[in-house]
Amino acid sequence: MNTLVFMSNSEPTLGIELELALVDAKTMALSNSIQDILARVPEEFKERIKPELMQSYVEINTDVCRTIDDAERDLTEKLLFVEQTADELGRCLYWSGTHPFSLWRDQKVTPDERYHGLVELLQDMARQLVCFGLHVHVGVNSGDKAVMICDRIMRHLPTLLALSCNSPWWDNRVSGLQSHRAKIMEGLPTAGLPPLMRNWSEYVWLVTHLVDTGFINTIREIWWDVRPHHNFGTVEVRMCDMPGNLDDTLAIAALIQCLVKALSDEIDRGTYQHDCHPMMVRQNKWRASRFGLDAELIDPFTGEPHPVREIVRDLVERLGPIAEQLDCATHLERVSDLAAGKSWADRQLEALEKTGDPAEVVRQFTRQSRITSLDSGQTRLPEE
Repeated sequence: MNTLVFMSNSEPTLGIELELALVDAKTMALSNSIQDILARVPEEFKERIKPELMQSYVEINTDVCRTIDDAERDLTEKLLFVEQTADELGRCLYWSGTHPFSLWRDQKVTPDERYHGLVELLQDMARQLVCFGLHVHVGVNSGDKAVMICDRIMRHLPTLLALSCNSPWWDNRVSGLQSHRAKIMEGLPTAGLPPLMRNWSEYVWLVTHLVDTGFINTIREIWWDVRPHHNFGTVEVRMCDMPGNLDDTLAIAALIQCLVKALSDEIDRGTYQHDCHPMMVRQNKWRASRFGLDAELIDPFTGEPHPVREIVRDLVERLGPIAEQLDCATHLERVSDLAAGKSWADRQLEALEKTGDPAEVVRQFTRQSRITSLDSGQTRLPEE
């Protein structure tokens, strides 16, 4: 394996990846129609609107952005194209972590040698990856720092999961979890929480060992909840479910950007690395996936439980000065509103209780997340 070289970033640049389900506009069932979407993608978007493992969802990525507002403009343009293309094809975009009634066994693998190789290797563990998440990249200036931030941010990952919980269903039933997607991802051999690592050298050794022993074929088969990304020079947070709309997605991305910047600044000041026992993080991750915003998470240093909503409120207050530096204060403040309300999982479950029809739930949530209103035709335009 070639030596991994970390491509340094001098600023906390931002990249956001969305995974959005494709559903049939009439039945609201998952639609294996990504190839029809891709056939219409213009050259300028070819590298940013992409297929995923299964043909029933689409990946939409930003270019490298400096601020959340930059990312909003970037995503709005691409979402508008995908949304309008889907309309023409009789499809809709569903912002959720899982689908309420379509079965994973009915989804088709995207025709790609790598994807078919993963299915051959992982079998049903790969076939069940019909779940949709939010990935956020934040630039850092060295590989050592990226690994250190991955270590230090782990105690915050359950909070991020609780904020984004939006997958209360699986396999045509309510699963009882606020984030069933989190448990699906943990079925992969190189997913879930990462091991504790102290520096870039240790990370390189670990990846090299996994490749040399045949456990993985490439570094792309590491799907931890947070990981260094050497090609982009980032810390990539992969913990979150796909939130229910763009505004909440941007708010959570702002929180992640602020967290990474705050941890980076702490490292530069020479602060001591306090160990956070992985068992504490695993315990809190379970609590977040089970109870969402109603969870109580254990403080890894005191052992005391605290409500997620309280943790988020304190975190937003502490990160306020960082948000001002990063020009994302308004987006960070929305995190407080998100934590004070109902989770996206609860909102979907309430819609199911009112309608009694899972398809109607999908229909309602595909409509309310649109960039372009179906009723007025008005397009969301971010401020310049």
